[in-house]
Amino acid sequence: MTIRVLVADDHAAVRAGIVLILDGADDIQVVGEAADGETAVEMALQLCPDLVLMDVRMPRLDGLSATKRLSGITDVLILTTFDVDEYVFGAMRAGAAGFLLKNTDANALVEAVRVVARGDGLISPTVTRRLISAFAKNSTTPAKEREPHENLTPREWEVLACIGRGLSNAEIARELDMAEATTKTHVSRVLNKLGLRSRVQAAIFYGESAGT
Repeated sequence: MTIRVLVADDHAAVRAGIVLILDGADDIQVVGEAADGETAVEMALQLCPDLVLMDVRMPRLDGLSATKRLSGITDVLILTTFDVDEYVFGAMRAGAAGFLLKNTDANALVEAVRVVARGDGLISPTVTRRLISAFAKNSTTPAKEREPHENLTPREWEVLACIGRGLSNAEIARELDMAEATTKTHVSRVLNKLGLRSRVQAAIFYGESAGT
């Protein structure tokens, strides 16, 4: 199946480079380009891409605000030059499915698009530890007060634990001996019950709840 991608970046040369890389993959098709966040949201609603590759700093509407608007509508993979906590933390709060830096090589970028399109989360290794620490310090609701085990079924808790370990849907399906389609359903239910926007948020939530 071809992965349909919308590329949003306010620099034409950067967009051209990203499009060139993605269109070079047999299973990826760039269906649109946007030079600002407002246009990115409008085009995403019109074109229904599988994924939006979103810059952070853009005119009219910044990438984080655009990501929040698209939460629950399509997956967003943040691709930015700036490795700062404000953007990393903000992207995950907004519901981004992944966060990468623009110094990521071409092959890694293509693979990241594939990973997110499969429904899995992805964070640049250079920011993962800081992200988990930031969520633990800035969480508005302490994990002990959320008591997720009271809201989730035993099976959903097992799925959450697997997400917390960084397993993909395919890996969860193998570990828990169930179909991958069933795994996706469980993941969606876990996110809905916990009021989370992405599996990355779910992984961090589990880490807090488990005291890790």
